[in-house]
Amino acid sequence: MAGPVGNGISSPGVGRGRGRRRYRPMSDINVTPFVDVMLVLLIVFMVTAPLLTVGVPVDLPKTQAASMNDSDEPLVLSVDKEGRVYIQENEVALENLVPRLQAITVNNPDVRIFVRGDAAIAYGKVMEVMGTVSAAGFKKVALLAKLPNGVGEGQ
Repeated sequence: MAGPVGNGISSPGVGRGRGRRRYRPMSDINVTPFVDVMLVLLIVFMVTAPLLTVGVPVDLPKTQAASMNDSDEPLVLSVDKEGRVYIQENEVALENLVPRLQAITVNNPDVRIFVRGDAAIAYGKVMEVMGTVSAAGFKKVALLAKLPNGVGEGQ
């Protein structure tokens, strides 16, 4: 009878002692739990990021113009339905608007500035804000509006 010597297969207990097996530390790292946690965090941040664009509630008028897609973050001015002017979420008086903008932009006239005007506000008030900003030397001033099909609802 041929034994297990020539076929290269060893069975448990054959050729080994019957004592306790020696513990050998695992030398590779299991990254599956790490990847699972990172994917969950990615999904959470993807869902919550659009909700974090907090701003002054403004009912924007609708337009047929195409959306602008640029990579750098613009500065947003808002004019609410009472005629109050905001830089991002901070209210500012119209006479203090230019000094505040110059301080925020470090006198950089190439900063993109978006003006959001409530649909209920008089057009003249929005143009007064835009004129003040343009007269201060800022070159890239634009109006924001919603697309008719509701694409720009968050802005």
